[in-house]
Amino acid sequence: MTRRQTGLRVFNAETGMGILRTDRAENGILIKENTSMKSENLFSETECNTGRQRELDLAKAIPVLFLPFVHTVIECAGEETLLHGFPFVLDCFIGGPMSAPMFMFAMGIGIRFLADKSPKALCLRALKVAGIGILLNVFRFLLPYLFGYGISGDAEHFLVPLWYRFFGNDILQFAPLGILCIALFRKLKLSHSILLWIPAVTLLIGWALIGIDFHNPVLNTALGYLLPTEDAAGLVVSDFPLLNWLIFPVYGYLFGYYLRRVRDKDRFYRILTPIALAVCVIYFPLAIQYEWGMFGPGENAYYHMTGYDGIVFLCVVISMLGICWAVSKYLPEPLTRFVLRISRGMTAFYCIHWVFVRVITNVILYLINGTQELPEGEIYLLSLAIGIVTTVLVFLWQDYKEGLLNRMEAAQ
Repeated sequence: MTRRQTGLRVFNAETGMGILRTDRAENGILIKENTSMKSENLFSETECNTGRQRELDLAKAIPVLFLPFVHTVIECAGEETLLHGFPFVLDCFIGGPMSAPMFMFAMGIGIRFLADKSPKALCLRALKVAGIGILLNVFRFLLPYLFGYGISGDAEHFLVPLWYRFFGNDILQFAPLGILCIALFRKLKLSHSILLWIPAVTLLIGWALIGIDFHNPVLNTALGYLLPTEDAAGLVVSDFPLLNWLIFPVYGYLFGYYLRRVRDKDRFYRILTPIALAVCVIYFPLAIQYEWGMFGPGENAYYHMTGYDGIVFLCVVISMLGICWAVSKYLPEPLTRFVLRISRGMTAFYCIHWVFVRVITNVILYLINGTQELPEGEIYLLSLAIGIVTTVLVFLWQDYKEGLLNRMEAAQ
């Protein structure tokens, strides 16, 4: 009897488990045996996890679906309402460390999964995102505010903040800068150790410069893309200054390198998630009690991120990914497809919902009632309506693009 045995490593995308498949031949008959690779290295030298990452889709979809609630509550609830209950959770948790840090981190991971990651391709992607950001500001600020002023003549409500809001820094202004930085790092072929240090240093610099005021609206606005600028009137919009927030796309980019090489995602997240969760569980009660970081005074306490908030926000992101990986394995197929569509349509969802929120709250409600505040129950109903309409429009847009692409391919 002759015996021949060969070993082949296989990655199972459904379970996230690395498998050692042993093919054993006896008397010319091939017998296949599978054994777990748990005892082997967690990471492969080559990329073995290159498909769709279900935990990433779910971790993006959850905060995206809550965005209408987050922003409508912020726009329509009084200051006292935001300090307690579900509005507090929406404002300080779901709309805080669970949203922007997750989106930025996911953007960094996503760059690793692009077919073309060349600096030129990334620069073109950054220009596209910047264009979307400008277009969004036209429809959520410029046109509605000019319309509101034309109807009411209320310059204080519509014209005074228009400059700062239209030209101010938000996540769609931050994103192109983050992409350009990663394009530069790829061009320079910087090592992972250097990439670990660069955003850590920029965060420390940004932390030291929190509240910087150049006493000039143009300088405060322009430099607010890079630095955490403020002014005495509280009009400057410097929501995600590059120095403070660069850590998320860059660390996401580094995380993506190892994610594409992980053999056993169950084991991978079992190692990371408990540590990250422990940090969050310990930090947040203390931060709330002693008003640390994002829980401190001022509207920019979250946007002008401190160093320890940066560390904890990274732990929030890792915790979300680990939990979402565990949950994603048990989602029914229709819900998995829904999550995938929301994840893919994240930018469209963000833009469409913001136009609805701004037009309805800042313009329509204000013109009708003289205020945009609403009772809490009505806020949730309005949020739900905006979320449903936005989802429908996003899906229609996706279907239209897919149909257009299919027609173009058929015509070739």
